[in-house]
Amino acid sequence: MRADDRNRIKHMRDAAKEAYSFTRGKTRKDLDKNRMLVLAVLKDLEILGEAANKVSAETQEEHDNIPWGDIIGMRNRLIHGYFDIDLDIIWKTISEDIPTLLKALEKIV
Repeated sequence: MRADDRNRIKHMRDAAKEAYSFTRGKTRKDLDKNRMLVLAVLKDLEILGEAANKVSAETQEEHDNIPWGDIIGMRNRLIHGYFDIDLDIIWKTISEDIPTLLKALEKIV
């Protein structure tokens, strides 16, 4: 694996860990009440998607268990559709999808 791909995957892992840690002990309703929490997790999801977008096609193909397109698509949606973000989807992503993604990223790194 190229060194820059490995670094991007580490960035993905770190952003995913951080988003998950920010929501540990929180509930979905906390997103409605805490704008700073929302902005923090959105930024981490954006970083996750941006880093994923920079991983080479070869590495993405080699690790096809990672939902690259979904991750990159979410980043694009958050960046370009910032005015209409569904916090239920954000919560589901962090609480259900991120733990699985973290396990897969840890295996690569």
